[in-house]
Amino acid sequence: MSDLTIRFEDGRAYERYMGVWSQLVGEKFLDWLAPPPDSRWIDVGCGNGAFTEMIVDRCAPAFVAGVDPAEGQLAFARTRPALRAADFRQGDAMALPFADGTFDVAVMPLVIFFVPDPSKGVSEMTRVVRREGIVTAYAWDMLGGGFPYHLLQAEMRELGFAPPKPPSPDASREEVLRDLWIAAGLTSVETRQIAVQRTFADFDDYWTTVLGGPSVGGKLAAMGREETAQLKTRMRAHFPADAAGRITYSARANVVKGINASRAE
Repeated sequence: MSDLTIRFEDGRAYERYMGVWSQLVGEKFLDWLAPPPDSRWIDVGCGNGAFTEMIVDRCAPAFVAGVDPAEGQLAFARTRPALRAADFRQGDAMALPFADGTFDVAVMPLVIFFVPDPSKGVSEMTRVVRREGIVTAYAWDMLGGGFPYHLLQAEMRELGFAPPKPPSPDASREEVLRDLWIAAGLTSVETRQIAVQRTFADFDDYWTTVLGGPSVGGKLAAMGREETAQLKTRMRAHFPADAAGRITYSARANVVKGINASRAE
């Protein structure tokens, strides 16, 4: 689900870098989705289980499965007490290891832009969901400035340290998500945008967090002292601290849902 230059292996570092953001947008996403209880869920690209845990805590599921290509992430997910009964499997979003019609809800949280063939990923979610089941996703608005670390990446590029890009950033656009869902034969397709804010204790908290990011951490570590200082100065200008030293900023995700009306019983 990711290209060869972005690796998601450290579940604990990823929890701090992206898991918190995922849960912030996930809360609003689940309020909008309003899924029925006692449903069978599959979390496609579950990573370290940050959103999977929310499914268990908020949706009273009958069963939850998670699929991700990174065994390191899955190992972290299995340590979450709420997920001891979940079925985590290493696998590919474009070839899900489950039979047709296994689930009531398929969700792809913050993943579709990492899928090399997004249409195949949506097709696979549709395949494993029963008739009248829900196929849904949310994705950072990668091309519209919604990614939580887009300003950091822009400043890194200005300094000649371009972080790797996901293979399918266009798939995160609201209109593209709608088209993908319709092309998969899903009906009652709806989209919307969700904005969230996150507060860091201070700039050092923010900086330590981004050092653990799989798409930027390696590049940041390779920068020299002078370049690092220059980057920090630029980022401080973007994120002025409040009286307590905290910094707060926003991110934005596009969300989509549809109903599987194409599968016979």
